[in-house]
Amino acid sequence: MKTADHVIDPYQQTTAELLCAFATDQENGLTQAEARIRLEKFGKNRLADEPSVPAWKMFLAQFTDVLVLLLIAAAVSSAILWTVERDSVLPYEAIAIIAIVLFNGLMGHAQQARAEHALASLRQMTASQAAVIRDGLHQSIPAEDLVCGDIILLEEGDAVPADARLIQAPALHIAEAALTGESLPVEKDTLAIVGEVVIGDRRNMVFSGTAVTSGRGRAVVTTTGVHTQIGRIAGLMSATADEATPLQKELDRVGRILAIVVVTIAVIMIGTIVLIEDVRGVSGLFDVFILGVALAVAAVPEGLPAVVTAVLSLGVQRMAKRNAVVRHLSAVETLGSADVIASDKTGTLTRNEMTVRQLVTASGSANFSGTGYTSDGDVSRDGGGEIDGPFRAEFLRILAAATRATNAVLHETEGHWSVLGDPTEAALIVAAQKAGFDVETRVSRFTRVAEVPFSSQRKLMSTLETDDAHPDRLRVFIKGAPDVLIERCMFELIGAEARALTIDRRAEIRARNDALANDALRTIAVAFRTIPRDGFDFGSADETIEQDLVFLGLIGMIDPPRDEARDAVTLAKDAGIRLLMITGDHPRTASVIARELGIVDDDLVVTGVELSGMSEEELKTTVVRVSVYARVDPEHKLRIVQALQSQGLTVAMTGDGVNDAPALRTADIGIAMGIAGTDVSREAADIVLMDDNFASIVAAVEEGRGIFGNIRKFLRYLLSSNIGEVLTMFFGVLLADLIGLTGQGGGLALPLLATQILWINLVTDGAPALALGVDPTDTGIMRKPPRPRGEGVLTPPMWRGIFFVGAIMAIGTLAVLDASLPGGLIHGSGSLSYAQTMAFTTLMLFQIFNVLNARSDEESAFSGMFRNRWLWAAILLSLCLQGAVVHLPFLQSAFSTVSLSAGDWLICLLVASSVLWLHEINKVIIRLWRDKSPPPDPATALFSARSR
Repeated sequence: MKTADHVIDPYQQTTAELLCAFATDQENGLTQAEARIRLEKFGKNRLADEPSVPAWKMFLAQFTDVLVLLLIAAAVSSAILWTVERDSVLPYEAIAIIAIVLFNGLMGHAQQARAEHALASLRQMTASQAAVIRDGLHQSIPAEDLVCGDIILLEEGDAVPADARLIQAPALHIAEAALTGESLPVEKDTLAIVGEVVIGDRRNMVFSGTAVTSGRGRAVVTTTGVHTQIGRIAGLMSATADEATPLQKELDRVGRILAIVVVTIAVIMIGTIVLIEDVRGVSGLFDVFILGVALAVAAVPEGLPAVVTAVLSLGVQRMAKRNAVVRHLSAVETLGSADVIASDKTGTLTRNEMTVRQLVTASGSANFSGTGYTSDGDVSRDGGGEIDGPFRAEFLRILAAATRATNAVLHETEGHWSVLGDPTEAALIVAAQKAGFDVETRVSRFTRVAEVPFSSQRKLMSTLETDDAHPDRLRVFIKGAPDVLIERCMFELIGAEARALTIDRRAEIRARNDALANDALRTIAVAFRTIPRDGFDFGSADETIEQDLVFLGLIGMIDPPRDEARDAVTLAKDAGIRLLMITGDHPRTASVIARELGIVDDDLVVTGVELSGMSEEELKTTVVRVSVYARVDPEHKLRIVQALQSQGLTVAMTGDGVNDAPALRTADIGIAMGIAGTDVSREAADIVLMDDNFASIVAAVEEGRGIFGNIRKFLRYLLSSNIGEVLTMFFGVLLADLIGLTGQGGGLALPLLATQILWINLVTDGAPALALGVDPTDTGIMRKPPRPRGEGVLTPPMWRGIFFVGAIMAIGTLAVLDASLPGGLIHGSGSLSYAQTMAFTTLMLFQIFNVLNARSDEESAFSGMFRNRWLWAAILLSLCLQGAVVHLPFLQSAFSTVSLSAGDWLICLLVASSVLWLHEINKVIIRLWRDKSPPPDPATALFSARSR
């Protein structure tokens, strides 16, 4: 808004001026049509996307590896040498090398692009939501669809989705440290500010990127996207590089070690060839150089990080289909070693569709039937009879008070009811509807003027309301934890009369509350109070109004366990994962649900009060034997996580509130609720459950184990195959006299040519490795204990298996080479080109058989061998390509091959299959050894094994 001399900022305007300026209404908000017009005109409410890397830059980045650059240099040198000598029609060797390098680059580029696309899709899935009013309806929409003039609703735990001017702010406090550096939450109000003030003093504004710590608010959006305060700051910040995951760091370390080893071997081999072979002229030396570089490039899986990223990205897409959205790739790695899942109860292990089952007042009790948020169900008096007399008066009064002390809103969409707000409050509204209570009439009679919002410390929520039927007085409606609320009550409603609440009666109420809790019912108490209206300052309403109350009764409700949660608990326990339930519910309720789900088979429960009195050492002892924790505060969760981690355990922790963020960040795997969770908890978490279902956690663990297992599969395959190539070339040169290579071809004679090694690397390390990365999860993966914390991706037994397979490949390939040449240990009669083609084909087929081996180091390759159709497609593709390079004339010229007969192919096939049969025998021995010493029960060995 402009005047003659300056611009008036929103914080300087009154609410009436602001609503007029933005052409909006605080009760009805914008219309959907107007919102669409503004969205098209001003754009999405999001920060500027980071500039994407151009495709050509991403492609060129595939060729920055030193070894690849050396190979390119070798190809260029070979082309120059060809122009001088002109010993063939075309520079086949240079063309072949460049073609292979380009194809490898294209594969790496495609994998990286796919991974980036997958991660971008996941970022869209985790986009935050905003509660708004449009067309007079409360709605939840993507935060990026907000426009200026929208009326947004703020609740405790929400992240503020845009810069906005407050028009209602009962007890609202905002944490603005991210924006202003203010360490304490800032109390907000709705009063216009005179003059210009800095951001930190704009008490009537809320800003994007900050969080609601307590209270509620309603505000008009004033700026969105890059024009918000946080957007302006973001525009000045330089982008930071993504940090590699622990797995990628370890793979880089393995790659560096391999590079050093292989380059050393290559240098030794080049020196050995030059010393013991009759290498003459520049051409001969150049051939040796190309061979050394090609061997080094082939032996080191330089494309491994791109393959890992692609496999992780594909894996998290599969996890997303199972309702677990992974925000950090490192969480996928950690999931495979989760020892403990500490889960909230409500909405995760249960349906989060609270249903009132029983209502208790001074004169009787009533039972409610039906489930969920539909009003289908009946109400009947406990013991039979009509709801009449004094009980009817109490019954109506408690429902009236309960429905007023709520903020939940029910929506019906195509027959499905959803809740905007607390499920407990929604259950109260549904119960009133089942009883035929006219909620709308009560809404028109009472007007809320103040609220004391619920907090985890007070465990109460109150509203202050005017009463049109009695204009001279105010009503306080309050609900909360029975053990807290009853202490603030001085009276009890009996019929229509408030009578003093005696000590004996208090004891009876507590006993009835315990009885309801023993039936697994969650209980809340309801009370009210009348205050004279004259002289009361609405702005001073705080928890002091929660005194001298009239007790109305108890309401017991149940959140039934999810059917699928029972199966998930069994699956997790079979996988050696210990389950903890941590809830704010009553201890007895928690115990009953935990037993019903199979988490525990005893009644051992520790409360938050007991936790507060424990030392760190006592807590460490407690977490070993106790699996159910009730009436806990968020800080207790943090202590439990730390106590478990101190014993070497990998902990997954669930949470949904803003105060859960420390525990979620501290846990090895923080899991936030996508439906009931706050934006703050989702931002703090590694994984977001889109259905708030415990079964999705266990499914994510299974997927995580499967992904990590697949990474091990293709690592086992790549490294054993590459080591087979190195050993073949190294010992082929050292044993040249023994196997008949010396003197062949009138010059430098090698087991394989450089282009042949590169071809094997391309054909066998590409599609088959990726196919292993999408191998179906092993059927028994959830019957094994968690992977120990700190265990590397490559274990000593895996390294032994890798070298065992590599040695078989080298021996078999050199044997075929020897048998194809005159002289040597096995007499043959073929030419050098024929012998190299036989060795070339044998080594390639070795790696085809090895891809079946690599699926497990223990289980038979024939177990479920046809489950992965992509693997067989990759094998078929590799065989077709090898057939082409052996039999097509133009490829024969490029790779120095000759055609083979059917008998030759059969010999290569039989020899190459030896790697499968020999490894199968080795696996049988491993399984027999394993069966002799069965592992201890994970439940008893978990803590001692980790602590060691």
